[in-house]
Amino acid sequence: MNFHPGPGRPQDGPFDLSPAGDGPDSRGTVVGSVQDGFAAALGGVPDGVWAAPGRVNLIGEHTDYSEGFALPIAIPQATFLAAAARDDGLLRLHSTQGDGRTTVLRTEELKPGAVTTWAAYPAGVVWALNESGYPVGGADLYFDSHVPTGAGLSSSAALECVVAAAYNDLYELGLGPVDIALVAQHAENAFAGVPCGAMDQMASACSTAGRALHLDTRSMTAISIPFDPEQAGLHLLVVDTRVKHDLGDGAYAALRHGCEAAAGHLGLGALRDLPAARLPDAVRSLPADLGRLVRHVVTENARVEQAVALLNSGDIAGLGPVLSAGHASLRDDYRTSCPETDLAVDAAVAAGALGARMTGGGFGGSVIALVPGGRVAAVTEAVTTAFRSAGYAAPGIFPVVPSPGARRLL
Repeated sequence: MNFHPGPGRPQDGPFDLSPAGDGPDSRGTVVGSVQDGFAAALGGVPDGVWAAPGRVNLIGEHTDYSEGFALPIAIPQATFLAAAARDDGLLRLHSTQGDGRTTVLRTEELKPGAVTTWAAYPAGVVWALNESGYPVGGADLYFDSHVPTGAGLSSSAALECVVAAAYNDLYELGLGPVDIALVAQHAENAFAGVPCGAMDQMASACSTAGRALHLDTRSMTAISIPFDPEQAGLHLLVVDTRVKHDLGDGAYAALRHGCEAAAGHLGLGALRDLPAARLPDAVRSLPADLGRLVRHVVTENARVEQAVALLNSGDIAGLGPVLSAGHASLRDDYRTSCPETDLAVDAAVAAGALGARMTGGGFGGSVIALVPGGRVAAVTEAVTTAFRSAGYAAPGIFPVVPSPGARRLL
């Protein structure tokens, strides 16, 4: 498939709600709930129910659009979709988290910039499929998202991937997980107008339970790496700072353009091609605002390789300092952190976390912390107290485990 970036972006994120689980105990309840919601809002019985998860990125932030490496996991929080194909070209969209109204669109009228609400994400997938040579029609789509929006947990990627997975089955397209991820990325780039790399969509579409995804964004290959912190007596906590970010507001695009400009100045196809040994000379040859971006990308790619080696050797605890080093680079070189994420990292580590860092695009969102089992309560209390003392809104803190990617549930 050939994908090309284009204009347009939604004015608001897809959903806003508290995290909830997608485990064995809740799955039947959620499936029944979206079936009932579908019947009440759209009428009839859906052809099936699908789910696609959000993600946290262990390490490898802002490297995907420089053709680098990343190490994400899918999380239990997912977007659920009850869907039925239509033969009249109508696309009807309804969300449990919406305002109670159903958005009705015609598939032949979809184009970048035509939809400016949360509906741009699912509509963009339908447009992207047709744009990429898969002639698909309409559908009734009923969503219930358990991925908090604006928290750096890839709520938009979950929404896009669940639609792509459902359409793959409804229209018998024969797409594999990587194809689903690339269609979803195309929708976000060209229809929603966010110039993201493919890491979020790859994590949502291609992950497996109990493993991290070692992603090479140049070759679009993904290797599953063992990652079971609980077996090692550890927990991975997410701290949602409640500071909402919007990757379509221009800051993300500016960072990507800076990396591309730096690569061009250095005569490289992408910053991934800069050897670590050449980094000091490269930074000195660039304007300061570009040099620090290059330093982050090159050192972050090295941190991904370090993390993969640690996990393959069974040393999950050794991942802690790698997380903290990644946060320092995001804070000092890439400058995508904020006071709330910095405070969450500092408070978690001071209370016993082995390491912590901002996860996601930045400018708010969430922090992840690798915490020994006996320190979870202390870390939770320390971060909550620190936020209260600083006058910040109370953070949301919850554990996550590596979870499966996009899939059909019914």
